Amino acid sequence: MKIGLVREIKAEEFRVGLTPDGVSEYVAHGHTLLVETGAGLGSGFSDDEYVAAGAEIIADRKALFDAAEMIIKVKEPLAEEYDLFHEGQILYTYLHLAADRPQTEALLAKKVIGVAYETVRDANGGLPLLAPLSQIAGRMAVQEGAKYLERPFGGKGILLGGVPGVRKGKVVILGGGVAGSNACRIALGMGADVTILDICTRRLAEIEEIFGNSVQTLYSSRANVKNAIRDADLIIGSVLIPGATTPKLVRSEDVKTMKPGTVMVDIAIDQGGCFETSHVTYHSDPVYTVDGVVHYCVGNMPGAVALSSTMALTNVTTKYGLMIADEGIEAALKRPSVRSGLNCYLGKLTNKAVAEAHQMKYEELDGRAG
Repeated sequence: MKIGLVREIKAEEFRVGLTPDGVSEYVAHGHTLLVETGAGLGSGFSDDEYVAAGAEIIADRKALFDAAEMIIKVKEPLAEEYDLFHEGQILYTYLHLAADRPQTEALLAKKVIGVAYETVRDANGGLPLLAPLSQIAGRMAVQEGAKYLERPFGGKGILLGGVPGVRKGKVVILGGGVAGSNACRIALGMGADVTILDICTRRLAEIEEIFGNSVQTLYSSRANVKNAIRDADLIIGSVLIPGATTPKLVRSEDVKTMKPGTVMVDIAIDQGGCFETSHVTYHSDPVYTVDGVVHYCVGNMPGAVALSSTMALTNVTTKYGLMIADEGIEAALKRPSVRSGLNCYLGKLTNKAVAEAHQMKYEELDGRAG
């Protein structure tokens, strides 16, 4: 299969879809890798390293798209990339279609076969291609939140770990999944007072097993959310419904009850965000203030640590990418894991959650891929 690895054009996105080592894995399986000039520079990988791995460097972006049967990316395509795709081309990347109707319509119109990292499930029902970036985002959320709690950045001037004789910072984490539990780990490591909320009592029990009495767990009822965030210093939104738009757990009226200088970090922003007052920001201008509350809503948080993120992503995506490349998309889609990642197929919207988010027609494929 001819596979195109393209340079990300989203603002301040420094990651790339494959490391040179990842490219060499595809080449070893007999595939042709076409790498756009400079694709890996943001992650510290030179064109020469990709050539050494067996890739061909292509300067002409359109020529690369025209030749490639599958495009490997990190983030969803932007509007200026839509016309580069052709019918039947496989797009293997994070798509987050539920929060992006224009992209959904464009991929359907182009009859692209879209396999989304964020909805691929393994045999245990986990989300293996989302997990490593969720781990990174969860850990970064506390790191960034701690910074913006500093007074020069508009925060309360709170040190999360406190010092003897001074109270610890209060961290509230909404969602106890991969991102939330990683945020919890870092917040506890910094010495903060941590409360984590989730609607799954089994998950709350698991969190208590992991962290013991050092963390307060609460069922995520409306009343508990309101009470917890009112006195928090740092609130981290890490709610995930795979493929679907994120529910708004913190409403605009709730923000008015918080103390000025409170910081909110919305990890779920690329799925629409779990705070009503959230909107996407970028690394160069990551925060804004609503009713005195600092909001950090960078849509590609792990992009700031591009080398770590690219390596972590390649580690997990290569397995499933090779299934598609080795077997062909029709055969690969008979595998439940690959099939679960399918969001659109030759003009059909094949992810139910996305279809519901946009009130569009959902078409489940039959036993064959098509």
